[in-house]
Amino acid sequence: MNPDMPTSLDVWAAEASTLSWNPGVLIDGRLVPSQSSQTFDLVSPRDGAVLSAVSAGSSADVDAAVTSARAAFEDGRWAGVAPIERGAVLIRFADVVASRARELALRISLEMGKPAHDALAVELRAIVQCLRWYGQLADKLGDEAPVSSPSSLGLVTREPAGVVGAVVPWNFPLTMTGWKIGPALMAGNSVILKPAEQTSISALLLGELALEAGLPDGVLNVVPGLGSVVGEALGRHPDVDVISFTGSVGVGRRFLGYSAESNGKRVWPELGGKSASVVLADADAGAAGRTTAWGSFYNQGEMCSASSRMVVMRDVLDEAVDAALEQSRTMQPGDPLDDASQMGAIVSEVQLARMQGMVERALKDGATLAAGSIERFDIGSGRGSYLAPIVLTDVRPDMEIAQVEVFGPVLSVIAVASESEAIEVANGTPFGLAAGLWTKDLSAAHRVSRRLRAGTVWVNCYEEGNMSMPFGGSGASGFGRDKSAHAVDKYTDLKSTWIEL
Repeated sequence: MNPDMPTSLDVWAAEASTLSWNPGVLIDGRLVPSQSSQTFDLVSPRDGAVLSAVSAGSSADVDAAVTSARAAFEDGRWAGVAPIERGAVLIRFADVVASRARELALRISLEMGKPAHDALAVELRAIVQCLRWYGQLADKLGDEAPVSSPSSLGLVTREPAGVVGAVVPWNFPLTMTGWKIGPALMAGNSVILKPAEQTSISALLLGELALEAGLPDGVLNVVPGLGSVVGEALGRHPDVDVISFTGSVGVGRRFLGYSAESNGKRVWPELGGKSASVVLADADAGAAGRTTAWGSFYNQGEMCSASSRMVVMRDVLDEAVDAALEQSRTMQPGDPLDDASQMGAIVSEVQLARMQGMVERALKDGATLAAGSIERFDIGSGRGSYLAPIVLTDVRPDMEIAQVEVFGPVLSVIAVASESEAIEVANGTPFGLAAGLWTKDLSAAHRVSRRLRAGTVWVNCYEEGNMSMPFGGSGASGFGRDKSAHAVDKYTDLKSTWIEL
């Protein structure tokens, strides 16, 4: 390599030095200061540097955003537009986001720690595809005219619900935002986006790009702030019709409570997971181990669908574990601005300490540390929040580490003796979000996948799919569904009209 040639780290860092970070709240088409006049620091987990002050939105900001969204809905500036025209705006929105993809990816990387190249190749690709997909779907969902009688006409029409509150997490901030605002906007609703505190500035930029694409003022408002303030105000607001939430189990249940205590608004929670990757005795154990480990470590393990439990039959235990250990060695943390890095930084010091505590307790409970360390990983700078991938063997199904979502790069290996035991262990948590299944037997693939309690089952793969497939779970994982045409149901009402002729 020519030492005079700039590295990817040099290039990303140079671009980072040119970024401006504009705090505020985006209401009625304008980026304005929060009415609270309060801010909090946006700290980059890459190196602990303060990137910007972030406006701490208030309940007064939520009131203003809801007023703006309601006015935009009622006067028909968006809901009254023909579906094909709304679709065209969403497609332009996708194009504008694509034109700023590199900047958005860099902001996400600095905000929450994932490698910039992953943010660009995966996250930005996902939101662009999502917006285009719903844009193309906009005029494809027809109404119904059920058979009635010669003297009557029955109509079933799909109408937008009204004002939607979208509350999204920090781990895939733009992907999750796209999954919510795509179908909500396509259907004609007005939306108030509450981003996670850690990824507020990229969300504000996304809102500005929506305006640039032609979305009318007030149709998409963005209010950053603390969940206990902005999130609760949205959840309790009497003029919000729908809440779509992705995040923790505890907060999701709070939103259900806010609904009951306010106007009975619909709440669609997509919550956590403790997904099992089940490896049967006839499986390609090497592929299963490598892919399961990848699914547990990708995005620093900060995924609700992470394959955090490998439930493997003893016949192929050693081969699967060896492959998982090999994969862990290829995914050591590095600077998020270095394209060679397969993992970046953990989102915060608080999250890092929580993971370390859970692993420490697992070791005291009898688990064996087969790879990684509970100590902070040093990428050479001596700064930032990093943790190497951890593989724990000798894990029992009743341990905390096998029951509670870690939301970090920790894979727990649980050995089982039979297919029935594997299914019992896989289903033996309160969650039901996703699962993997590894087998060469077609009958077993059908039989076992049907018995796994999960909204998504990947067979001989993990984290695959496209926008046509719904995503969501059951049990403690909630009952919300994102993606696909089914997601539109969350943001629409069915109206039955009976006409005597």
